[in-house]
Amino acid sequence: MFERANRSSDADLPVVVVGAGPIGLVAAIHLAAESQPVIVMERGENAGAAVQAWGHVCMFSPWKYNVDQVVRTHLLRDGWQEPDPDGLPTGSELVDKLVMPMSRLPLLKGVVRYDTKVTGISRFGADRLSDRNRHTTPFLVRSINQRGEEEDVAAKAVIDASGTFNNPNPLGAGGLPAIGECRLREEIFWGVPHVHGRDRDRFAGKRTLVVGGGDSAFNALLALIELVPNTDGTEILWGLRGGMPRFGGGAADQLAARGRLGTVVERLVRNNLVTIVNDLRIEEVRHTNGFFEVCGDVQRLSEIDQIVGLTGYRPDLAMLGELRLRTHASTESPEALGPLIDPNIHSCGTVPPHGAHELQHPEVGFFLVGMKSYGRAPTFLLLTGYEQVRSVVAAIRGDWEAAREVQLTLPETGVCSTAEPMASNE
Repeated sequence: MFERANRSSDADLPVVVVGAGPIGLVAAIHLAAESQPVIVMERGENAGAAVQAWGHVCMFSPWKYNVDQVVRTHLLRDGWQEPDPDGLPTGSELVDKLVMPMSRLPLLKGVVRYDTKVTGISRFGADRLSDRNRHTTPFLVRSINQRGEEEDVAAKAVIDASGTFNNPNPLGAGGLPAIGECRLREEIFWGVPHVHGRDRDRFAGKRTLVVGGGDSAFNALLALIELVPNTDGTEILWGLRGGMPRFGGGAADQLAARGRLGTVVERLVRNNLVTIVNDLRIEEVRHTNGFFEVCGDVQRLSEIDQIVGLTGYRPDLAMLGELRLRTHASTESPEALGPLIDPNIHSCGTVPPHGAHELQHPEVGFFLVGMKSYGRAPTFLLLTGYEQVRSVVAAIRGDWEAAREVQLTLPETGVCSTAEPMASNE
């Protein structure tokens, strides 16, 4: 089925936003507030579905860094009870107290389509090779619902805020899955275990290998450590591709929870509550007789009960194959954004302000925003995404002066390596 609005011109077609997480909903609210027709397509059953997947994890950014100020005004008018600005929400609290209230705003009535997975984006009647009238031809957004029914929607612009949480990096050291990893993908645990809930029995009394060196790995280590005093046999190994990890900014971090996180994990390591395995560049993963065996070029580990993969995330660009994109060679972000967010140079707080100008592609009217815009870089915070979409919405309505006037003040000193759902996620 093809849905093309009965409007006077293609200029009146809707903007399609992919993803109903915090960034996607903020984009939709900004568009609706400017009387721009908008459709949001969300693959989950409700808004914030990806965030809910890590709902038990506490964020290190307090509420004052998690609420867009324009959206805040609309929420307060709707009777919203604003959380303590200095409080630290869990993922579930972020959904319950912010994402769901945003999705229920009168501005978005009838706008969000749930159980709708976008499978491809192109131009109406024009593939990637076609030049003729390309920039004035409407986008074609193809989706499929839970009943397996496909639909094409015409759009004047597309904002992809679908995030990266569903596309984790492999364990393999070279960026490819280790030998045997694909076959064992469902046996490996991806994410931070919920040791006080659904995942307790899986990890209590077990020998677990945590793979990854960023804040998500820190959270996993802290969670698993809580099982040690109450369960015999619980042992935690921490696999790192290099040497000792960076533990963050400590007391100098303007996000206090982020600073404490690294400090606590460093103390656990020094007290030998976690066994570090350095130079673990995984080449093969096996699972025999109920145990994992992990083989690398230097290290080999055996008799592992569970593997927790926290090696970061990367963008899934498959649905964008018919669009003309220009991506940065290493980060897979928009090309102009790459040097600004390179994790070898920048932390969460040193990313400079950026907006539509840095996010644009050769495909005019298409924008990647939020975590997906950062590609493989892990330095993203919600405030960054909110300023991105403010600028992008200004560009879509043709106000490039406002789009270029980007301003952003971020907490400094945090060290971000590998992706961190606790910082933000779509």
